[in-house]
Amino acid sequence: MVYIALLRGINVGGKNKIKMAELKKMLEALGFSQVQTYIQSGNVMFKLEEKEAVLQRKIEVGIEETFGFPVSVMMRTAEELRRIVVNNPFSEEEIAEAEARSDKECMYVAMLQDEPILGGVERLATYQSDHDRYHIEGKEVYLLFDMSVRDSKLANNLHRLGVPVTVRNWKTMNKLISLVDAMGE
Repeated sequence: MVYIALLRGINVGGKNKIKMAELKKMLEALGFSQVQTYIQSGNVMFKLEEKEAVLQRKIEVGIEETFGFPVSVMMRTAEELRRIVVNNPFSEEEIAEAEARSDKECMYVAMLQDEPILGGVERLATYQSDHDRYHIEGKEVYLLFDMSVRDSKLANNLHRLGVPVTVRNWKTMNKLISLVDAMGE
């Protein structure tokens, strides 16, 4: 089965540095096959016939033992990744309007380790505005920004959902699908 591991908070602001070549080498040593990485934010595709929770734990333990710091890992199958992109709740018109108001990337997906806790969803709702919108679908939060994600109170408060989360822009999501498709099932 093809899996995608999305690492949270690596290579950001000079902290938690992991070179992708070293990450790939670590995963291959753990028995992962056809390991590929994409950009420095920690996107890893591989093939392995094991349960998702087992793989997630192997990666997290491997990173801490190899690189010396803990990292949360969000796992998705190739099928789940395709579903995320197909199920985008924002219309092409909404995305185009957001892009017209900004010179930055507007569409993102936050991937959670687990479904958010109810109290977390309620806390996050207070940060939605006309310029920062979201839609939660299972373990994904679709995000649409009219301004920069970096200045967004919504984006800066995703941790209030109460579960580990990592965010990827829409271009990265689509690139991951093309890389996964090239791997075959």
